Amino acid sequence: MSSNIHHIGIVEHIEGCRVRVIVPQQSACSGCHAKGVCGEQGKERVIEVETPNAEAFSVGERVRVALLHNNMAFSSVVWGYMLPLAVLIATLLILKGIGLEDGAAALLSIGAVGVYYAALYVFRNKIDKKIKFTIIKE
Repeated sequence: MSSNIHHIGIVEHIEGCRVRVIVPQQSACSGCHAKGVCGEQGKERVIEVETPNAEAFSVGERVRVALLHNNMAFSSVVWGYMLPLAVLIATLLILKGIGLEDGAAALLSIGAVGVYYAALYVFRNKIDKKIKFTIIKE
């Protein structure tokens, strides 16, 4: 478990086989030089974990939430950051290649990234099934 990405959190809500955990900001975030670009920005996160033994946990309990496999973290970075950047650059290059002016090409490229994120939102339930968290008592 120690090689996986994990966070300490507090159980907020239990419903059926889903446990909702609040993961507070880590104290190391305040001194981090990348805190403005990493996505955390001092916010607490809510992670929902599906587990067959949800009744073993209680609201207010301190738990550890972890990704089951390290490649899931890399996959999230690819889907959330790398592919949108590729869509932006590819669209911009294609539109400039066909002779569109800079302003229009830039706006349409940003729009293409918006369409990409809209597609991610539409397929979020399918993606959610692939990214699995596990929860253990602290």
